[in-house]
Amino acid sequence: MRVVVCLLLLLLAGCQPIPSTDALTDGIEPAAQHDVLGVSTAQLQVDYWLAKRPQPDAVLLNADAIEAFNQQTYALQPEMVKLSSLPQAWSAEQLQQAIDSISRVPKYPRFYANGQQASEAQLADYRAAANIAGVQQENPIRFGLALQRAAMRTFPTNDKLYSAVDDLDIDRFQETAVFPGWPLAIVHTSADGQWYLAQSYHYLAWIEARYVALGERQSVLAYAERQPFLQVTAAKAWTNYNPHQPAHSELQLDMSTRLPLLTAAEVGTALHGQNPYASHAVLLPQRDSAGQLTLAPALIARHQATQIGYLPYTEANILRQAFNFLGERYGWGHDYNARDCTGFVSEVYRTMGIEMPRNSGQQGHGEFGHNIRFEADTPVAEKLQYLAELNVGDLLYLPGHVVMYIGHVGDEPYVIHDVHGLRYRDADGNPYKGILNGVSVTPLTTLYVNEQDSYLNRIYAIKSIR
Repeated sequence: MRVVVCLLLLLLAGCQPIPSTDALTDGIEPAAQHDVLGVSTAQLQVDYWLAKRPQPDAVLLNADAIEAFNQQTYALQPEMVKLSSLPQAWSAEQLQQAIDSISRVPKYPRFYANGQQASEAQLADYRAAANIAGVQQENPIRFGLALQRAAMRTFPTNDKLYSAVDDLDIDRFQETAVFPGWPLAIVHTSADGQWYLAQSYHYLAWIEARYVALGERQSVLAYAERQPFLQVTAAKAWTNYNPHQPAHSELQLDMSTRLPLLTAAEVGTALHGQNPYASHAVLLPQRDSAGQLTLAPALIARHQATQIGYLPYTEANILRQAFNFLGERYGWGHDYNARDCTGFVSEVYRTMGIEMPRNSGQQGHGEFGHNIRFEADTPVAEKLQYLAELNVGDLLYLPGHVVMYIGHVGDEPYVIHDVHGLRYRDADGNPYKGILNGVSVTPLTTLYVNEQDSYLNRIYAIKSIR
């Protein structure tokens, strides 16, 4: 209690909260050799947090409630797109607006890794590569399936550009990623024909054409809805080694990847030289020489962490899925073969069938879920009252970031999040700047965004999915 009281008094007096090393390290082994204040080795185990929950396996929303929740999210959030609702073609104006929404020339300087600033001519070339000249009066929409995990980019290029040469972790042309089997609406092609402007269920950006197999609209959409399906619940899983189909051999499958499940009758007793009985047989997309879609069976060994259908939506599964990512390196826009704060949150919830927008602002300001909003001048005392009533899995938003609540230790709320930096005040009140750059467990109220602003001050919304 004394931590919250001290924090409250300091903030009401106009001071920033200064964590007490002694208070935050109660119960923390003194020999812990790290600079993350207030976190013990025990707290890096999911069982520590599960033990605090009175009914961790109670179902929070059943399948019908989740379906209704998703329908509401799609209705409320314009960035969420039911691909089946798209027309056969877009007008010139619609396509132009789509290109402009993602492929805008940056307003701020951009730099290459060698320190060279991108010139106006170079930035204009990236814009030209988006093939504005190729926009027609009527632009047919095609459909396809993603073949593997692949980047989605601001422009049709793999060139990496940064805000500053001293921060090469954040490629400003990196938007997000797609996973194997994701359906995509292909709305445009780059000037060189090597990239598609593609709409997924929650994002529009450029993907290399070689990672997409084009198919009939209904076939693509039907693939994504096939039952039963197998879903990956590990941070990453892989298909079995396959000497006959290299494209499907040890193919990486990220958490929440959903693939149609085949029966024993459909695959027989020998598949690619292996008896499939000790594996799951799934249907994967592949691309023929003309770029067209075909489907082929593949195996995923049963020792890989997978689930037939969605996981039940429980506190236990929220925690387990979140901790499956613990320690994974941070990857802006799904870069570094990883994910960022909203990718982390989205993939955890998607394993339970819950879909949400891609970016933190879209999530935090979105109307889906149960929302508590704070103004810039909301008293800290009021925020602390709400923090005391959080549910496991609740999402807290501050500009450009989201954290997931996992439980209290004494009066201190703890969160798990995929985070780049680490800032707090040491026992003497001095600012400390370190780095996390991965999925991390931390206290909440002691973290800072910069030397002046704490996480607590910057939180503008709490979202609960119940």
